[in-house]
Amino acid sequence: MSRSASVTLDWADGTYPFALTIAQLAELQEKCDAGPWYVQWALQSAMLASSIGSPPPRDMSPAYVSEVIRLGLIGGGMEAMAALKKVRAYVGPGQLAENMPVAFSVISVALQGVPEDEPEKPEGEGEISANHFPEQSSGSRRSTEPEPPSA
Repeated sequence: MSRSASVTLDWADGTYPFALTIAQLAELQEKCDAGPWYVQWALQSAMLASSIGSPPPRDMSPAYVSEVIRLGLIGGGMEAMAALKKVRAYVGPGQLAENMPVAFSVISVALQGVPEDEPEKPEGEGEISANHFPEQSSGSRRSTEPEPPSA
């Protein structure tokens, strides 16, 4: 089973599918001059800083927000020009902070996936039961046995 690493979000004027393929992650790195894990960290740090009234990291770029969303729309199936027009309309000066959670969600799903994407394990795989190891005879009393009565 392959992972789709896609997410559908309410954003701007509708509900859109977003996805970042390996090619889009490479383009993101080129456009932002930062790797995707760094972009994810910077977005998370900026959101946390914003929640406590602090400024974002000094090297946080507005491109981290706009490019993740633009490339995510393209990966989700939108034409490149339509994605660019949407981003120009909804991710500009004064709109970056409100778009950070969307960008963070899109890149996080691309890098870590979502629980629904996890392949199902066959029954019993990965589970270790108490009876997994064969009993061995030792002279010791088992920890679950009651203590013998004292005389």
